[in-house]
Amino acid sequence: MAGSDGAEAKAAPARVDERRLADFKADPRLLMLAAMALLIGSGGAFAAWVLVKLIVLITNVVWFGALDTVVRPMGAIHRGAWTVAAPVIGGLVVGLMARFGSEKIRGHGIPEAIEAILIGGSRMSPKVAVLKPISSAVSIGTGGPFGAEGPIIMTGGAIGSLFAQFFDLSAAERKTLLVAGAAAGMTGIFGTPVAAVLLAVELLLFEWRPRSFVPVVAAAMAAICWRPLLFGAGPLFPFAADPAQGAWGIGAAALIGLAAGLVATLLTKLLYACEDLFERLPIHWMWWPAIGGIAVGIGGLIEPRALGVGYDVIGDLLGGHMLVGAVALILAVKAAIWLVALSSGTSGGVLAPLLILGGAVGWLIGLLLPGEPGFWAMVGMAAMLGGTMRAPLTGALFAVELTGDFKALPALLAATAAGYAVTVLLLRRSMLTEKIARRGQHITREYGVDPYELTRVADIMERRVDSLPADMPVARALETVGAGRFRAYPVLDAAGRPVGMATRADALRWSSEGVDEGATLGGVLSDASLAVLHPDDVASHAIDAMLSAGSARLAVTDPGSGRLVGIVTRHDLLQVRAGVVKGERDRSRPYGPRRASAA
Repeated sequence: MAGSDGAEAKAAPARVDERRLADFKADPRLLMLAAMALLIGSGGAFAAWVLVKLIVLITNVVWFGALDTVVRPMGAIHRGAWTVAAPVIGGLVVGLMARFGSEKIRGHGIPEAIEAILIGGSRMSPKVAVLKPISSAVSIGTGGPFGAEGPIIMTGGAIGSLFAQFFDLSAAERKTLLVAGAAAGMTGIFGTPVAAVLLAVELLLFEWRPRSFVPVVAAAMAAICWRPLLFGAGPLFPFAADPAQGAWGIGAAALIGLAAGLVATLLTKLLYACEDLFERLPIHWMWWPAIGGIAVGIGGLIEPRALGVGYDVIGDLLGGHMLVGAVALILAVKAAIWLVALSSGTSGGVLAPLLILGGAVGWLIGLLLPGEPGFWAMVGMAAMLGGTMRAPLTGALFAVELTGDFKALPALLAATAAGYAVTVLLLRRSMLTEKIARRGQHITREYGVDPYELTRVADIMERRVDSLPADMPVARALETVGAGRFRAYPVLDAAGRPVGMATRADALRWSSEGVDEGATLGGVLSDASLAVLHPDDVASHAIDAMLSAGSARLAVTDPGSGRLVGIVTRHDLLQVRAGVVKGERDRSRPYGPRRASAA
């Protein structure tokens, strides 16, 4: 009897590591990542300061002949041959840097950051961290109609990624620190920590977990603490206007959002049409930024204020100190040169141009609406940003933090949601993800609760199980397993507890190798480690256990007695997905008259 008890103890099933069920998954490494993010956030803030100063320095040297960092408006430049030559030279320099430095510096930064996260294991090279801000400063400083935010997102991300690569971290943890650096850089440029965190959530993280959210917030907070020392305190574009009140105001904001969404759709289509034209050129892509520079220079001859970052234009749109003709001209010229330059593969960001274009659209429509044109310009800025980038929360909070006008938040949210609705209905992909899709990668940006985390094993397991007794002779088991309906059968001891799984592969091995006459299943399986589930386990744990055990069928046991109560197969797990599809597809009307079914 003692020997039998020892055999049963030896054959007790090995439990797969249980996961503690909770609302969120978190462990003490969260604190370590947050501490790292504070350092990365500081680095991102200082990188933003260096980039801004470098842009202003190059701008002043190229256009004003001054070796300083005093901000001067582009409208004050002297128009002439140099207006065309400077952007061409800048494009040539950027093309050479990309060709002989790193091709990853091409573009506006956010798609490249997304690609590094999803494809590159969140690893960025030191070359990107150095060359991206320099190339962007050259591009913008020589007249490129871009913003500094895309490059600093890429640069801040590179700082976070490089820092993470000095430690033993997983790809998911590196992603967290990469995005923390990106959020810190954006916070440093604009002073918008909440919008930067929302941008991380809506565009870069592809998850909502404490492991990523808390460190990203830590980095943004570090950057905003440094910002008064580096850039000064207060919002970048201080603005306050009486917001549109009541239903009509929300409706008017939504109308501007719809218009901005249509313009964003048109801009996205035109951008990639321009890219297709550049792709057909019979010359190396290194020369494309210089060709794009020709268009930029011609645009500068028409309207110099369309060149460069254009923060002064944003301020004038909000202040309402512009004429109708000037706003329309800036809208047309800025859109044209931005599309051509961006599609040429030069280096620069999209947020500032989108603010100008959206602001111009809102300002012009606002002339037909009650209230100040500056307020409607702010609404248009938020809507254009939210619709083009498919980030409505970021767009609304970004406008609020840029201006400090929190009273406008309801109207801004209505506008960004309307713009977002238009672009997701009319475009398969956003301006950011289309570039990645053209490189062969598909991105889904919808968040949802994993149905496998909601479903319990008890809800999907098969309770009527064909099993084999542990004392069955192997010779007889060969016949049963070989002729049976299933590929594997749980083997139970006298108490009904599983001691192993007899599979067809086992049967083939026993048949070819031979076993001792009189051997039983319990004897030959007693050394096998058996993964089992409990009825209260979630289905995602069942998937993990299947992968770990390399088995398509897992026994489900009572946690108290260890007795077999069911079995879970791959087919059972697939039915969870089938239920989700059915819930999305099938429509019903629980109340009211029902439609007559088709004959």
